[in-house]
Amino acid sequence: MLQKCDSQIYIIGAGFAGQMIAGDLLRKKIFGSVAAFLDDDKNLIGKQIEGIPVLGPISEVAKLLRCGPLDEAIIAIPSAPTEKIREIYENLKKGGFAHIRILPSVSQIIDGKAHLVQTREIDPLDILGRTPVIIPLHESLQYLRGKRVLITGAGGSIGSELSRQLLSGGAERLYLFGHGENSIVQIYRELHVLQQEGVGEAATVVPIIGDMKDREYVRYIIEKTHADVIFHCAAYKHVPMMEENPVAVIENNVFGTKNLLDAAIESGVQRFVLISTDKAVSPVSIYGASKMLCEKLVLQYAKKAASNQKFMFVRFGNVLGSRGSILPLFQQQIKCGGPVTVTDKDMERFFMTIPEACSLVLETGGVGENGRSYLLDMGEPLKIIDMAQQIIRFSGLEPGKDIEIKIIGAREGERVYEPLWLDEENPQKTEYEKLLVLKNIEFGDEKLDLLLSKLEPICFFNGDKEKFRNKEMLISILRENVPTLDEYYKITKKDNSKNL
Repeated sequence: MLQKCDSQIYIIGAGFAGQMIAGDLLRKKIFGSVAAFLDDDKNLIGKQIEGIPVLGPISEVAKLLRCGPLDEAIIAIPSAPTEKIREIYENLKKGGFAHIRILPSVSQIIDGKAHLVQTREIDPLDILGRTPVIIPLHESLQYLRGKRVLITGAGGSIGSELSRQLLSGGAERLYLFGHGENSIVQIYRELHVLQQEGVGEAATVVPIIGDMKDREYVRYIIEKTHADVIFHCAAYKHVPMMEENPVAVIENNVFGTKNLLDAAIESGVQRFVLISTDKAVSPVSIYGASKMLCEKLVLQYAKKAASNQKFMFVRFGNVLGSRGSILPLFQQQIKCGGPVTVTDKDMERFFMTIPEACSLVLETGGVGENGRSYLLDMGEPLKIIDMAQQIIRFSGLEPGKDIEIKIIGAREGERVYEPLWLDEENPQKTEYEKLLVLKNIEFGDEKLDLLLSKLEPICFFNGDKEKFRNKEMLISILRENVPTLDEYYKITKKDNSKNL
């Protein structure tokens, strides 16, 4: 949070974004004074903008500044590549800045508008990985104008970022659906603050607390809200935790998704977009199996869709900074003095920032066709141990010297390499950057219906006490239907005798 005092604020970037941030600061007059712009444009260096001097080049001036403990820098170059942000950050640290904020990527800055409220503390997300693809949201969200949009799991990492970006889509209403009261309250309040500060367009934001496992409630909500579009983000997703609670993950993820799909078909929802994961590919965990079944359900229901309905899923790998992901875990471990724990020195994952993934998901919702499977191009995988080292250095410490990196071995349901697609899915490029289309791999409608009929009495009580919450029976049924899960369980020789 910006210091409410007489601090000196340096804005990195004298373009439209930097000038708008400076304008906000001058109007508010409570966060200190703007000392200068820092920029590389030779045509601006040495001049003044609204009485504020422009200094440069950034790389030379930033590291020469000797700042006080309350002085701050705001990086306002939303189009800058990751490498440039990393360079600026390093020079600002050399200049003594203890407080550095950043404006999000250009995909979130609509129609040349930027606001102070959109800035946040810089973190490793901003200097790790590749430069995010730029999606012109104002154009790609035209299909949502005047529509009613419901986001399940709206309080989660993906759901909340979708909600922020949807403010720019011109939707009539945004329904924030989730079962976690605190997380829904948090994003609901945040969206109102953004709107009050002029971010996005006018939209009525409606929080809805509920559980998607409740079939009749889900049907009631979808019917009463007259939702035109559903982005289905809600899921139990922590792999080791779900290995301990397999009935709960099938109950929530699979049958919760089925409830939403039933309601969407009945109420004439125009577009249904499932957020899927690389763990659905040749799954070796209960969570992965649950998401694979969700993908198959979407493809099945697409066949039932009316001519004006489109049902699809979008699959991608890990997102940097999501709840329970390695980034916040590493940061917490560093705060505690280490060690930073890595499961395997060779483990690698595909990564994308949350804003980039959400921009691509929103674009897909508009251009995607009914019954199609989509995959986000995640680029090249990153080694987890390399990320650990970078995050330690971001914290101003040295790996192996200040903070130990400890190899602890893979947890249940984890594998060293996580594929993004099956060979037979044969991903093909589309006309849209970073969006691939997959060949659908059918599960078989009768086979899927039969499988769900076997799983349902385990998840929901129908009078049969022997089946209800029987963990061993559920896993046995899944293993019969998911060969890769069965193979993994044979290799690991798991004991599944407990009932949960």
